[in-house]
Amino acid sequence: MNTVTSPSLEARHVCKSFRAGRIVSTVLDDLSLHVDAGELTLICGPSGCGKSTLLSILSGLQPADSGHVHALGESLDDMDKRALERFRLLHTGFVFQGFNLFPALTAFEQVALPLGYLGLKRDIVRARARTALDEVGLGPRMHLRPAELSGGEKQRVAIARALAKEPALLFADEPTSSLDAANGQMVIDMLHRIARRHGTTVLCVSHDPRLIGHADRLLTMEDGHILEDRRPSATDTVHPISGASR
Repeated sequence: MNTVTSPSLEARHVCKSFRAGRIVSTVLDDLSLHVDAGELTLICGPSGCGKSTLLSILSGLQPADSGHVHALGESLDDMDKRALERFRLLHTGFVFQGFNLFPALTAFEQVALPLGYLGLKRDIVRARARTALDEVGLGPRMHLRPAELSGGEKQRVAIARALAKEPALLFADEPTSSLDAANGQMVIDMLHRIARRHGTTVLCVSHDPRLIGHADRLLTMEDGHILEDRRPSATDTVHPISGASR
């Protein structure tokens, strides 16, 4: 269990804009929030509201124009590119919409590959990979390649790959948008269980309304601001919406 003092993620007065020629589009406008460990926090909102940009900034994948971001007690603003890469390697895991799997590698190899960059011994790498695949229910299928797996199984491999690093921070960007209802619910249940079981900070961005009742905390965004911060009930009733969102 991680023992990081909450909040494990914090943004203070973050602003972010993008320029296209003479047009400047403000994506995040003086946004502040904190995210606690051991919970699944869901960020939702319409297309273009800035939620994926926020996730990218909180995870250190891109800088804010202004404001401050702290993760696990460290200031991401004070880190150079090499330090940020090291921080992400040691402390973060990522799950994406498109799975990001290598076609030629088995599920076991997909999960074991990034562990090699941590400098772990081979037996530890193999043990962690097996444990992570067992946790997502893919132990018996660990020797299959992506072409032999369903969409839900591919996403579970991606989750296992992130989980095997034993990250304090787990970021998920639209993890269910390519999945049907059953597999989508299975994935979000796994992310929720990881947060509770391992004390991981799980931050998920999604436009999928099916996820709302499964989150510990819901942040609703619009036009670069957080409009609502609440803890939804498992009985919340929502209606499916279509289309991807960024």
